[in-house]
Amino acid sequence: MSELNDNMIKIIEEGIPFVKRTGLKLLKLDKGYVKLSCPIKGNENHIGTMYAGALFTLAEIPGGAICWSSFDLSKFFPIIKEMNISYRKPVTTDAYVEFSLSPEEITRIEDEATSKGKSDFILEGELKDESGQVVALSKGLYQLRLSK
Repeated sequence: MSELNDNMIKIIEEGIPFVKRTGLKLLKLDKGYVKLSCPIKGNENHIGTMYAGALFTLAEIPGGAICWSSFDLSKFFPIIKEMNISYRKPVTTDAYVEFSLSPEEITRIEDEATSKGKSDFILEGELKDESGQVVALSKGLYQLRLSK
């Protein structure tokens, strides 16, 4: 990770107390790309698999992280408008997710947010366990807003 991204690790992992309690870890952050993990330890449910809320958090947080690496947050800020998750398989290991935005999509979002004050974008991802099995599918509708 670049020096700029190293400065964001603490904010992404610890900036929201709930996220900090999950133990979510930022594994990689570059312009248009983010990879995070969530440990099974401390996030087990009543049957010993990963709690659905921990997986939801793992699916939702990357939208903000990818904005920090892709946009000037002195001019913009991200929000989430909608999140859907489909749980496919019980998780008994740490879980991972990766999201990306193409350079063209980053340009579109930034241009639209600059001209209209906001721009919607979608992040779809596959949450996977340590063996690479897809354990959940997510689709988040995010919005980049122009700061006032």
